[in-house]
Amino acid sequence: MSIKIEHLNYVYSEGTAYEKHALKDICLEIPHGEFVGIIGHTGSGKSTLIQHLNGLIKGTSGAIYYNGENIYQDGYDMRALRSQVGLVFQYPEHQLFEIDVLTDVCFGPKNQGLSQQECEARALEALKLVGLKEKYYKSSPFELSGGQKRRVAIAGVLAMRPKVLVLDEPTAGLDPKGRDEILDQIAYLHKESDLTVILVSHSMEDVANYAERIIVMNKGQVMYDDAPHNVFKHYKKLEQIGLAAPQITYIMHQLKEDGLDVDENIINLEEAKESILKSLGR
Repeated sequence: MSIKIEHLNYVYSEGTAYEKHALKDICLEIPHGEFVGIIGHTGSGKSTLIQHLNGLIKGTSGAIYYNGENIYQDGYDMRALRSQVGLVFQYPEHQLFEIDVLTDVCFGPKNQGLSQQECEARALEALKLVGLKEKYYKSSPFELSGGQKRRVAIAGVLAMRPKVLVLDEPTAGLDPKGRDEILDQIAYLHKESDLTVILVSHSMEDVANYAERIIVMNKGQVMYDDAPHNVFKHYKKLEQIGLAAPQITYIMHQLKEDGLDVDENIINLEEAKESILKSLGR
């Protein structure tokens, strides 16, 4: 159940004075089951790219294949695609509107034409997957904390049982504890539910800790597409486009310059701890 993008281009306001080439000749393949991070400065094209994945935006040229079928071919079932490729927007809690949490999470399955019983069964399953306590199920979504609202919004997408979960800055506006809880839950879902996860983030730490592969967008093009360690080796070039490496990477580079025999390409705390202890002979 892969996603394959071939020579995708997208031009905003084509033929007008405001024309902007937002995506330029994008070629990517995302196999089923991967956890992919997408990073890039504001305006790099990352959010535009993910909105193409379930047909919310149609490319100016090029093709997107889901499970081998071109989603731009005549008669393609976009509704079915959007059930398979679930997109969670930045601040998704702004889309909550029902009288209580359970009813809100039922909304997606209801639009899929499922019975009320099946809708509720899927909603309960999704709410358990995102770790929301049962005592909140009959509460108004507007009475919840920011992190709880985010869980409900993600559950609303999961209730449709997508094969691909696309998240645009899912931790925006959350405190550190809420951010870690949401990302840990997404990692759990990736592992336990056999989901492909595509995570757009401004946090280098987040993608370093969770993603198996990182795609760097710059000026509407793919600048890097590799494993996290390999991407962050290019931290000097990333700095030139307004990005960076995780903070721990800079610390390790400084320790190396100060004479400690450590791996300067470390990207998370656990690796740093092991490398420092090894260098100290412990």
